[in-house]
Amino acid sequence: MASANLTDARVRVLKPRKSAYDIRDADLKGFGVRVLPSGGTRFFVHCQHEGRRVWKILGDAAKISVGEARSRATAMLAEIRQDGPPPASPEETLFEAVAEATFRRHERIWKPRTMEVNRCYLRCQILPRFAGRQVAEITRRDVVNWFASLRATPAAADRSMPVLSVIMREAERLGFREDGSNPCLGIRRYRRQGRERFLSDAEIRILSACLTARKRERPLAVEAIRLLMLTGCRRSEVLTLRWTDLREGALFLRDSKTGPRTVWLSRAALDVLDGIDRTSPWVFPGRKGDRPLSNGWLAAAWKDIRAEAGLGDVRLHDLRHAYASVALKSGESVLAIGRLLGHRSAETTLKYTHHADAMAAEAAATVGAVLVEG
Repeated sequence: MASANLTDARVRVLKPRKSAYDIRDADLKGFGVRVLPSGGTRFFVHCQHEGRRVWKILGDAAKISVGEARSRATAMLAEIRQDGPPPASPEETLFEAVAEATFRRHERIWKPRTMEVNRCYLRCQILPRFAGRQVAEITRRDVVNWFASLRATPAAADRSMPVLSVIMREAERLGFREDGSNPCLGIRRYRRQGRERFLSDAEIRILSACLTARKRERPLAVEAIRLLMLTGCRRSEVLTLRWTDLREGALFLRDSKTGPRTVWLSRAALDVLDGIDRTSPWVFPGRKGDRPLSNGWLAAAWKDIRAEAGLGDVRLHDLRHAYASVALKSGESVLAIGRLLGHRSAETTLKYTHHADAMAAEAAATVGAVLVEG
């Protein structure tokens, strides 16, 4: 965490970032200023008292000077040492203040992409409803009504609810709500049809032919898509590949959705990598070479390729399902498929057994028809 000798001039020029950040005062330990993504700034006191973290907002940096805030901080720190922390102020217990504290606490728990997505749901789905309210006053009925208002976008509703629940749980931990009062508990999510799309053998052949035809036009995008098909990797895992991740015929991913993992490569996957020029540290570099190929660029290429292949409803992520379905048809076990895909638990892999049931039903129909005709 950065520290500096805080002055009015220095505080005025602090710029907001995507997430909140703190600047500690170099002179007074426990005193600092927080810069919010909105551009707002707040002076604060942060210390430990009897093993418990104490966080108190001193005031808006746009309304009070650094000198006044430092005087308040000195007095509050002395009071905390003598009498313990004062009760929370109404500003500290506003929903948006607790939400920001929650996201700060989860910076080391959530991955950057998870943090980005959760902030989006907070900004677009949650804050418009609950900002400005005291977190202790939000009831189960409030949450039920909010969730019902999102019925037109069930996916966004289902993904926003856990974010709100984490904020309410943090409010309990901070003592701003009674223990066990989380109003999100027990609210049923919307039922949505499964989005898994499995490609048939014929569709895989057509897609492969289209990739071959487009290779000269978009070589990197084509090879990235081929690697997705041949490894079952997630899009982010392929796009952020570095050449140093390739060793001994396998990919050693430093980080993935489920943490570090090894991706075993087939001869076909190795051939794809062998055909790419090593002009950058990234396997799939962007135009300048100092960054990987962007998500949007690959998505645009995929949109054209899938349209040409007649696969307009197939997402890039469905290539992961295709990889799993081929492994399943080849007789691989659920445990082996889970290892190939980097699943943390077998339960995640078990969803592919539904596809196995469909395959069994198709096989039964085929065998029955042959026997009757015979």
